[in-house]
Amino acid sequence: MSASQHQGSIQERAQYHINSLDKELSKYGPLNQFEQQTSVPKVYVVLGLGALYFFLVFFNIAGEFLVNTAGFAIPAYYSLNALFSATKSDDTQWLTYWVVYAFLTVIESAINAVYWFPFYYVFKFIFVLWMALPQTGGAQIVFRSLLEPLFARFFKDTSSTSANLRAQADKATGKNL
Repeated sequence: MSASQHQGSIQERAQYHINSLDKELSKYGPLNQFEQQTSVPKVYVVLGLGALYFFLVFFNIAGEFLVNTAGFAIPAYYSLNALFSATKSDDTQWLTYWVVYAFLTVIESAINAVYWFPFYYVFKFIFVLWMALPQTGGAQIVFRSLLEPLFARFFKDTSSTSANLRAQADKATGKNL
């Protein structure tokens, strides 16, 4: 394969991904309005802002704030969306994310990791995105491989425990009278 053929395939793949992202972004009215008003393609605005965000994290310009915002804002939106949806599978996904995120935040604050690892916020940013994205299932992987072995023995019969707690709560609030 010649260099021009290889380069062409890279350009074609990049264009395919840009078109896919543009199609996905078209679902959001404010981005469509912005594109119409400014004549700047919404996909380039989003990619530019994403690159700026990563640049700031990489050079630790408000890195802690930006990473914690990414670890909170996007999952919070999807968690609220999950609470208002009829399905329960998304509830489990986001509950798992928050348990893992909280556990790792406590561990992080205890060891003050930022002083021990160069480019800490870059790695944390990538890790948080990996955990939060439903496509990667990162929070599930961390939970199953780290937290479940640590805490499973305390929650062996969770169905009866949760049922008893729910019944006690309902009794205390007078729900099932």
